[in-house]
Amino acid sequence: MTTDVHRPRVLLADDHLLIAEALTSLLEPEFDLVGVAEDGHQLIEATERLRPDVIVADITMPHLNGIDALVRLREEGNEVPVVFLTMQRDVNFARRALEAGASGYVLKHSASVELVAALHAALQGKTYLTPQVAGEVLEAMKLGPERGDDPVSALTPRQREVLQLLAEGRSAKEIATSLAISTRTVEFHKYQMMETLGVRTNAGLVHFAIKNGLVEF
Repeated sequence: MTTDVHRPRVLLADDHLLIAEALTSLLEPEFDLVGVAEDGHQLIEATERLRPDVIVADITMPHLNGIDALVRLREEGNEVPVVFLTMQRDVNFARRALEAGASGYVLKHSASVELVAALHAALQGKTYLTPQVAGEVLEAMKLGPERGDDPVSALTPRQREVLQLLAEGRSAKEIATSLAISTRTVEFHKYQMMETLGVRTNAGLVHFAIKNGLVEF
């Protein structure tokens, strides 16, 4: 006689349908897929509604990126493990992810051999870093948060939200509506970001956002 074994419930967050479908096939033997989110806001909503045991999320997603979505979850007291699956090999992305509270960081081209192991590690309360960036990330984190070579870290989470929406082509009014703030507050955030980053125009902010992976080019 066999008994049912609890299969961990996984939420996927990726705006690329083909990747989500491929991940579903990869995870189905050991996990139950409870939903797919296509941006950071959907990720937050689905996490609260579906209560997954673990999340697999891309970093670069529309409207709200994966790292800032994780920051929001942690601010709300949600400690669900999150494993990032991303094309971003840059050490600064991995560092930002870990500092936000991620449990894993896997590159997409390694998903077939690393993702399942990363999820099991996350479910056991451990942290999994793909070997391709692990050494660099650990060295970077030893140097502390004031290293100064990750300009995105100089921005607040709210500023990053405004910047991402600006880079996606939203007007100040649209950004204000999306974030439930005033247009004056949006303009203030833009001014502060220009001062912090040393840029003079909206185009300069958009270029910065693309260069640093806050939006897809």
